[in-house]
Amino acid sequence: MELKSNIFDTALIFEGGGMRASFTSGIVNTLLENELYFNYIAGISAGSSCTLNYLSRDKKRTKASFVDFVKDPEFGGWRTFLRGKGFFNAQYIYCESCLPGSTLPYNFENFLNNEADFDIGAFNMDRSELVYWSRKDVEKMEDLMLMVRASSSLPIFMPPTKVKGEMYIDGGIQCGIALDAAMNRGFEKFVIVLTREKGYIKGPPNRKRILKRLFKSYPKTLETIMNRYIEYNKTMEYIKQLERENKAFVIYPDSMPIDNREKDIKKLEEMYQLGINQGNRQINDLKQFLGMPE
Repeated sequence: MELKSNIFDTALIFEGGGMRASFTSGIVNTLLENELYFNYIAGISAGSSCTLNYLSRDKKRTKASFVDFVKDPEFGGWRTFLRGKGFFNAQYIYCESCLPGSTLPYNFENFLNNEADFDIGAFNMDRSELVYWSRKDVEKMEDLMLMVRASSSLPIFMPPTKVKGEMYIDGGIQCGIALDAAMNRGFEKFVIVLTREKGYIKGPPNRKRILKRLFKSYPKTLETIMNRYIEYNKTMEYIKQLERENKAFVIYPDSMPIDNREKDIKKLEEMYQLGINQGNRQINDLKQFLGMPE
């Protein structure tokens, strides 16, 4: 059965942020609970996982991905990091747990039946550019999961991901908010779910010495990482302008007390509930922005 959309003139955009997306997952399930089905979604890094879960309309997996999944001993931590698999065990998270009968099976049939298109962004180290993949690039579930893995390959904490012979890292190193992808599709209205509080200003990167050593063979990639905070803050200023013009409905978390590598399930559950509560509180304003009946 084809999964139909009911919102066609507005792009839905999910910011990255690692485990901060536990908040986003609460927003995703609020959208699904209220049957708000966008025809286009864009996400980078953890936002790409939220995009996939939204497209499958699987509320249980949406929560589990950024809350319950941390209980799995293969999910990650310093043990898997020291074994070279990454602080987040990418091979397991994106390529194994999604399989039928595994820990976090993905409803690929629903994904195929969903008419909505999407963009997932990852940074190509060989070409030193942000690359977006869409539905036309997916032939099988393995393609989709590899895209999300590449988009989420956090520098330092996760190894790069090879896709068709080229190396990719987390798309968030350029900015982390796929507004450019949506605008390139021709959208002029946006619903943007962020994982930072309102007023947040990003500073220069930490761990500069490690980054310089890791990316000494990729100077343009290193330059992008070092300048990320400039691009991020510039994008946020533009988003504020879109808000003032009533062209963007932006959901900022009321608070964000966790970082991108949080593994405390109690804190993640609290962030998820914050997303649910905040989503329910803002849902009527969102429907008004979308021109839908409350």
